Amino acid sequence: MRLDPVMLEILGNKLTAATEEMGLTLQRVGRTLYVKETADFCCALAGLDGRFFAYPRSIGVSGFVGLDCLPAIAAVGELAPGDVILTNDPYRSRGLATHLPDLHVIAPCFHEGRIVAYAWAFLHCSDVGGRVPSSISPTNSEIFQEGLQIPPLRLVRGGAIVPEVELLFRANSRTPDANMGDIRAMLAALEVGRARIARIIAQHGAEALLAAQQDLPDYAERRARAVLAALPEGEFRFVDYLDSDVVSDLPVRLAVALRLAGGGIEIDFTGTDPQLAAAMNIPSVGQVHPWLTLRVMALVATRDPGVPLNAGLQRPIRMIAPEGTVVNPLPPAAVGVRHAACVRVNDLLNGALGLAAPEVMTAANSGMIVPVVVAEPDGQGGRNVQVVEPMTGGTGARRGADGTDGRDPSISNLANNPVETVEAELALEVERYALRADSAGPGEWRGGCGLELVFRIGAEGSLVLARGMERALFRPWGTAGGGPGAAAEFTVLREGALDETLRRVDMLELRAGDRIRLRTAGAGGYGEPFRRDPAAVLHDLRQGLVSPEAAERDYGVVLREGVPDLEADLEATAARRARGGATAPWGSAREAWEAVFTGAAMARLSAALAALPLARRQPVRRALYAAVLAHLPADFPAAPAPAVALEAARRALATQLDHIAPEGG
Repeated sequence: MRLDPVMLEILGNKLTAATEEMGLTLQRVGRTLYVKETADFCCALAGLDGRFFAYPRSIGVSGFVGLDCLPAIAAVGELAPGDVILTNDPYRSRGLATHLPDLHVIAPCFHEGRIVAYAWAFLHCSDVGGRVPSSISPTNSEIFQEGLQIPPLRLVRGGAIVPEVELLFRANSRTPDANMGDIRAMLAALEVGRARIARIIAQHGAEALLAAQQDLPDYAERRARAVLAALPEGEFRFVDYLDSDVVSDLPVRLAVALRLAGGGIEIDFTGTDPQLAAAMNIPSVGQVHPWLTLRVMALVATRDPGVPLNAGLQRPIRMIAPEGTVVNPLPPAAVGVRHAACVRVNDLLNGALGLAAPEVMTAANSGMIVPVVVAEPDGQGGRNVQVVEPMTGGTGARRGADGTDGRDPSISNLANNPVETVEAELALEVERYALRADSAGPGEWRGGCGLELVFRIGAEGSLVLARGMERALFRPWGTAGGGPGAAAEFTVLREGALDETLRRVDMLELRAGDRIRLRTAGAGGYGEPFRRDPAAVLHDLRQGLVSPEAAERDYGVVLREGVPDLEADLEATAARRARGGATAPWGSAREAWEAVFTGAAMARLSAALAALPLARRQPVRRALYAAVLAHLPADFPAAPAPAVALEAARRALATQLDHIAPEGG
């Protein structure tokens, strides 16, 4: 049966509404801040192929639309009415779960004794055990340190929670009551999904529902291919970096080649660094996975706002994600902070697509999502673990429009937490939560501003975790002459002690009265900054987003002296702009790094590492970098190096490459 267009539209809207009702149920019943305020959850309906044919447009995490439930369903075997599958295992679920705190539940929807669909929900659980409170640490080196691994199994059998499964889960969580409350909220959402499927079948018949599972993704695929077909054909390459591999100060290089042809796109991550002995690996299992394709799906939805959100959006995509790399690690690689690498993959795809469509794509987003978590003593030997704020920066500027301040929905659309709710849940005081001045990348259209969060610890012995600290070294890049956003900063402020600024944060133990200040990166600018309308610069000045010094330095806008209201001196501005200004779109750190570690050299290194056994790749990589960096200052590339040192480093790199990757070898 093939549905006519009118019926397809009716069913599409009804099914989408069902998923949104599931999400509202989950949020209203949930217990933790992750669910009630941050909205780190989602619900959907999957077809018999395990792929989502209905997905919410307005509630929950938008980026998981391309997940595949079928491996988890197949792992459990035959299901009966009232059964519910639970898993959080990235490897055994084949990428359905992407780190252990994400709990996924799947319920079969029966009609007349046969399964006609599946209801799905996921949420971020505040703690599933492991080495640290909240279970996520960038310094974990294998998944066994990250908490309880739950392979696909029955959480509910015949409508009742399996008591042994609940007992095992409770025994491995620091916050068992709150987390079981969230799990029950997911079960309530699944019941809503089952009920809505039954209602739709009663109204339209089971065959119409089954046909919609095919027709809706087919329709989304056709519209996605039409968007991609409008882009120029060809190959487009781009490189970006994570600040470090966590266990050292060595950056992590991610590379992509996009190949556009005939309404399809191939994404090739060959050249990306080997998987890390840290938690920033992305468990894609080499599939066309949402974490590796989100920027493409966002482009489609932006160019065609009415396109249905379902698995069909991923069908035009082919994937090459070499095994043993950051984007396709092999177990037991740690994956808890995979979102840090996912954000950078988003920037990577953004840059490559920008080469194909420079007037459509933006400059780099802020490129960081940092869930700031506090785990404070609860007075009974345990800890109260809560998210203070999922900190992001801004979105990149594009031709004709500034970036969005303080919001970077590049891989999710998490909400901010109300200060009053945070202070009710934790013994801390939020002193400042605001847009960060002078953080936006300058341009004819400026990037979005970053955020600034300052809070004071109230409970002695509290732990602060800020996993995913990034863009403190390699700044969000500008494009078409625009400048980079400001680098991120994380600072510990203690009475009677020097401020301590950290580029990487795992777990900090603090005393009552200590303060944390996190300033997220701003996004990149688009176009020459000296071409920006002076009136727009004045508007930002009056809003407190740009200082007078930055207005003159970055935009060439000179203010009239002695005037009570901010006003541009147009004659002085014209003279200042005539002298010109220098814009480094990549930021000085990246330019310094690539002056030594060129693209050609890194491609050669990557090919050599890929030929080695997995266990040898990181040791060989670290040894090469150590030999080269020995010729450079200790603070390179954050600070410039003398020309003689740069030349010595380049010679050392050539020698090392000849040793491990001889030409023609």
